[in-house]
This record gives sequence, C-alpha cells and structure tokens, in this order.
Amino acid sequence: MARLAESLTTGSGSGSDLSRRCQAMAWRSLLGLVAFACFGCSNSPYPEEDSDTKILYRSFEEAPKNLDPAYAYTTSATAILGRVYDTLLEYHYLKRPYQLIGGIAKEVPTAEVLDDGTIRYGFELRGEMLYQDDPCFAAYGGGATRQVLAGDLVFAFQRLADPLVNSPVFQSFANLKGFAEFAKALAERRKRDPAFRKLPPREQYRAVGGISGVVSEGPHHFELVLARPYPQILEWLAMHFSAPVPWEAVQHYDGKEGRDHFKDHPVGSGPYYLSEYAKESRYVLEKNLNWYGVKHPEWKAAGAVYPTSGAPGDEAHGLLPAEYVGKPLPFIERIVTVRDKESIPAFGKFLQGYYDSSGIVKESFDQLVRGDALSEEMSARGMKLEKSAKSDIFYLGFNMDDPVVGSAKGARSRALRQAMSLMVDVLEYTRVFTNGRGIPAQSPLPPGIFGYDAEYKNPFRTVDLKRAQALMVEAGYPGGIDPKTNKPLRLSFDTSDTSPDGGARFKFFVKAWRQLGISVEVSATDYNRFQKKMREGAFQIFQWGWVADYPDPENFMFLLWSKMSRKKSGGPNTANFSNAKYDELFLKMATRENDDRRMEIMKEMRTLLEHERPWIELYHRESYVLRHGWLKNVKAPGLSLPVSKYWDLDAAERGRRRTEWNRPIYWPAFLLLFMGLAIIAPGIRTFYQERQ
Repeated sequence: MARLAESLTTGSGSGSDLSRRCQAMAWRSLLGLVAFACFGCSNSPYPEEDSDTKILYRSFEEAPKNLDPAYAYTTSATAILGRVYDTLLEYHYLKRPYQLIGGIAKEVPTAEVLDDGTIRYGFELRGEMLYQDDPCFAAYGGGATRQVLAGDLVFAFQRLADPLVNSPVFQSFANLKGFAEFAKALAERRKRDPAFRKLPPREQYRAVGGISGVVSEGPHHFELVLARPYPQILEWLAMHFSAPVPWEAVQHYDGKEGRDHFKDHPVGSGPYYLSEYAKESRYVLEKNLNWYGVKHPEWKAAGAVYPTSGAPGDEAHGLLPAEYVGKPLPFIERIVTVRDKESIPAFGKFLQGYYDSSGIVKESFDQLVRGDALSEEMSARGMKLEKSAKSDIFYLGFNMDDPVVGSAKGARSRALRQAMSLMVDVLEYTRVFTNGRGIPAQSPLPPGIFGYDAEYKNPFRTVDLKRAQALMVEAGYPGGIDPKTNKPLRLSFDTSDTSPDGGARFKFFVKAWRQLGISVEVSATDYNRFQKKMREGAFQIFQWGWVADYPDPENFMFLLWSKMSRKKSGGPNTANFSNAKYDELFLKMATRENDDRRMEIMKEMRTLLEHERPWIELYHRESYVLRHGWLKNVKAPGLSLPVSKYWDLDAAERGRRRTEWNRPIYWPAFLLLFMGLAIIAPGIRTFYQERQ
C-alpha cells in the first residue's frame, strides 16, 4: 500500500495517465479471471497435446490382482499380459473357426510320434527378436534389452511347474514328459536343503535337472515332448502362460530395496509394454519399438501384419480394406485404461467421446438398441454396434464335498440338486437382469464350440414346480422341511458381490427356491474371504462364470474333471465334482480330434451331468459392444484375445466429434465477469472521486 500511495502522489505520469493505467490493470485482471473460467469450462479428462495422437481410451471396473504370466488367470490381467507378452502361437484375427498361426514361432508345428510312443512338437523361433527395454537387463551386465532365446521358453515352462509359483494351469501341462517329476524334485530339494532355497529360481531349476520334455536346441530351436497325446497343448501355446520370460526380470523384481515385485512389473517381447501401472486406478501401454513387427516389417510375419484374408462376410463388413491389408502392426500408439467402478459414469464418458468403445448399461439398453440394430440417434452419431455370442458359461454350482448338497448322500442329495435346478427360470433372469442378452445354457458348452447343439434341451433346465416338489420328497425334504429340525431346510449361498445389483440377482434365486420350502441365506463377503472359502470348500452354493481360454470343448469340460478340483489342487473345478465315469470319458475326449466319436463321448458326458447336477447352467453371454466410428478394423473375438494391435483410429475425427458433443459452457464465465464488475466498480468510482 505504501508503494501505491507513493505512486499516486509522486508518479512521473499525469493523473489521467495513472487512471488509464489503473483501469487497464483492473481490466486485465478481470479478463484473466474470465479467460481462466472459460478454460475451466472444458470437461476433457485428457491433455490437449494428446488430442492428435492415436491413443485408445478404455475403462475397467476390476483391477488385476497379479501380472505374473505363469499365475494370472483373470480377464483383467489378460487385457495387459496379452499385449505385453508374445506367444509361440496365436490366432488368426479374422478367420472362423479359429485358426492358429505362428507367433514368435515361424509356423504351427505338426505332431511327430517318436519310437517310444511320446509326441514331439518342434518350433523354429524367429531370430533377432528383442524384449522391451527394461533396467533388469543392465542389472546383470547387459544393455537396455536382449534377444528372446529358446532358453527363455524353457525357463517359462519350469516356472509353470514350480510349486512356489502355484500356477493354476499346472494340470494342463502335466502331459509334458518330466513335468510333474520336476515339480516333485524341486519341492523335495527345497524341503531338505535350506541353502538351496536361497538360490535364485533359475539356479534352482538347473540344479534339479530341468524338465526332460522341454528342450532348447541352440538359441532359436525349441521342443516339447508329451508323454501322451494332448493336441490342445497347441492352444495353450497361444496364451500368456507359456510366453517367454527373461530370468533377469524374475530375479531383479523381488520387491527389495524399492524394486517392484515381478507380479507388478511384466517384461515381455509383445507389441506393447506397460509404461504406467497405478494398479487400482490406471494403466498405460505404449507401443514397443523393439517388437519384431516394428523392427522387421519386411518379414511380413503372419501375426505382425494386417490379414490378407478372413472369414466369409468379412470383406463385405469392411474388415479387409485395401489401405490396411498387409500393413505392419500395431496401428495404435498407446492404450490408456482408467478405472471406473460404476458402469453408468463410464458409459456417459463414452457418449462424450472420451472412451472409444463401451458395453451398454442395462438402464440405457432399450433406448439405444432396437431389435438387433442401433437406434437412429446413435447411428447418426456414427456409432457402430458389434454383437456376438461369447464363448463362456455362467452357472450356479454346488459344493459336491458338502454333506447336504454334495455327493455324500447319493440319490437323496442328487434329487435335491435336481429339484433346485428345475426352479431357476433363466429366461426370466436374463429378461430382468441382462435386457434379455443371453442364450440359455443347457450344458457347459457355448455356441461356436465343437459339441454345442442348439436343438438340445436339458430336462432339468425347464421350470417344473410339480416335478421339483416330487423330487424334494425323494430327497427327504417333503415341502422343504428338514426332518432333523422340523423346520425349512437351511442352505447358504456364498458370493463376493456386495453390490445392490448383486443382491437383487441373488434374491431372484432365493425366491425361486423358497417355492420348494427351502430357506437360502446369502452370505456376501469381501473377495479375499470368498476366495478362501472356495479354496477350503467351506461353502454350499455359489455363482461362477468361465470364459474360454481357447476354442475347444476340453476347455469347458475340464471344469468338472476331478483333477481340477479347487479344494484338492487349486484348479477351476470349483464345484469339487468327482465322478470316476466322467473322468474316464473326459480323458478319452480330451485327446481326440474333432470327429464323430468325440461327439458321442461328449453326449455321454452331457447325460451324466444332466443327472448329477453339480451345476445349474444359467446362460452364455451375448456381447453388445458400442464403438465410435473413428475406431476401425474391429471384429468381436468371442474369446479373451489381445486383438487391439489390429485396430486403428482416426484421432482427428475423434477430436472433431468431442468438440461437437462437448460445447464449452460459457455462463459461468459471464457470471464471473458480472461479479467482477460488481466488485471492481465501487473501487474505480471511489478512485475518481478522490482524484476530483
């Protein structure tokens, strides 16, 4: 204030000059505030400098728990790992039925039967393939990266067998010669030798002799030898479990001295690398400039260029455009995925153009979709609807180890499961909870998988109250009354879904079973406690889902194979179903190619499951995905496959649409201007009065 007073009395300019300067100062301040307010009117969540970059924006609801490729088995983890890790084989993007093509292996091998009856698959790896740049390589005397070697595949398979890694797909690789023996030797050596336990994993594996059926011959030749036929092994080689892993990454990222754990820091050789990972809120994948498709476009490798052919109808649907056919991948520079815990806000951001694709929230489905087509309004905005039947199954399961609902009481508990199965109206369920999006499931097999029969009707999946009541009598619970207590039979339904929507869905089942006199209590707990109950078999009824890893019936029928029991082996047989006849049929079916005999075996398995009812099959999802017109080359995969390397987007068109759909709101700025004038005006008036 002293300096201002001095300028007013002794300033070098005239009074009029001073007044002009004061007015100018006031107006500049006010206009600055208005400009700030106008700038604040923008609701874009992204930096302006990224607007012209090919960035795919997506959302997720559930954060991945683990990114170790040998362990992770969730769709949220696969969304990252499938892009970071390259695999020996992969699937052709467009062709249906699904067709395997070479990945880091030059081609798909054929099985060779050896003299001792074992089966060998040989793989020639592409040379000069590099991992992403990562500090782990320099930590052990290397540079920023190094070549992918056959020995890295050997190391990856050894990790699958390692009991400490506890891979959930151990049994799927147990046909490899020496696989189980390696796991046993490793566990025994660790048990008796404390010094051995302190060695890094790679040194431990070498010390026990490796896996006899997993062999590297030189830097670029790799072999697998199976003790018995298992053609599905090739499908598993198109998944991240068997992707090459650099030993340096496993050894370096040990969680010590401020380093990440390996389960949070994947290091791969795929088309993208994980550049940012805030586990609970956001992750970013950047184009990997070391990827062989980027460094060697002249190779024209099958999985590194856009396809030159596809399935019938693909060309008509614009999936084989001349400007993309044969061009090197990937087209998109960056993938930004942000967590939106609630589906409605996420869908709102999609409508604003801030996400490039989205599912359709239940509340808006009827307004957006008319039959199988988009509404006129959405079509006018340039949006596209991608509809497909997903290769999955959602079901209710019984714990077959439970003394009441399980197999202990034989025919009585079987009749109880049959009765409960007859009361669940899946058509009404999908009408209420999924807008009718779902194909009623009659068996574990979904559409598109060999053995699926659209005409087949499961005799226990049609609502029949009278038949169910008669079965309750057979079960020893006439009218639902438990003779031990003379009260309604009490059962528990365990879940980790504590949401209001989940509560409504579970009440649907509870209400259905109440018609039989059964009292079912829903026990909703946190995810970790629920998983603990599943592992320990401390439950009676649960709801579960399964998305195909690969397009083969074995990947669904193994969900009820006793070797995959959740309680006994940690596998995906969460019902803990164990039936000697089913196991026998499964092993026959699993090792056959798709032929008439395989179909006959699966029908026998289907009949057995009809009768035993370890599951109440619910539905196979129908996917309705909206995408903006600027997102190109999109074909719904049906499986959880990493296909975004084939997509492209028009960032300029997206920018124009965002501007059109998100016009700045100026009234806050004008309100601020008015308020500013109201505040400044008395001061200016007083100043002039004093000058006069």
